[in-house]
Amino acid sequence: MTQKPVEHANRIRWVYASQDNTDLTERYEDWAKEYDRDLIEQFGYVGPRVATEQFQLYVPKNGKVLDAGAGTGMVGQELYRLGYHDIEAIDISRAMLDEARRKNVYGKLHEMVMGEKLDFPTNHFDATICVGTLTVGHAGPEALEELVRVTRPGGHIVFMLRADLYLSDGFREKQDDLEFSEIWWPVSVTDRFQALPIGEPDLYHQVWTYMVT
Repeated sequence: MTQKPVEHANRIRWVYASQDNTDLTERYEDWAKEYDRDLIEQFGYVGPRVATEQFQLYVPKNGKVLDAGAGTGMVGQELYRLGYHDIEAIDISRAMLDEARRKNVYGKLHEMVMGEKLDFPTNHFDATICVGTLTVGHAGPEALEELVRVTRPGGHIVFMLRADLYLSDGFREKQDDLEFSEIWWPVSVTDRFQALPIGEPDLYHQVWTYMVT
């Protein structure tokens, strides 16, 4: 049966409602070509800009960077603009990666699933950034362990997370556990801000930065 088209303003909730990774992938395949326009014009998305501004405070421009859950490459564009030119992307959706490839900011793009073991060697990247993927219906707190594994000691992990999910969905406990186990060390966390000020004005996000030990 053909799925009824989803209105632009409802697409984020539609993706949040995915039941599993297959469902999530199919919805992003459908959304890929209009994703940037919807998030920027309909929702006023500022997450990539805020996260990369934090990222540049700690990561040298010559670092080898993983954009985890890159989507259509909006974070990669911001990183490239800031002078980062050794960037690899992973995403669950081939169609989203196809859109990211057109931006010409990534050296390599890989179809991988966050929350599963990533097909990279341990300590492979100098830094990792993750924006918009640690959220409802997407990757959970368990995904943080793989981001740590593929990031070298002394490297940084920067990620954006909804403030309410930090408290309710196990992220606080996982982040604290990784700290208490001396696997990473907290560097900074931003004040709460509206990542989607037009589309989701009642939801607030923060950007966390950790250093791998």
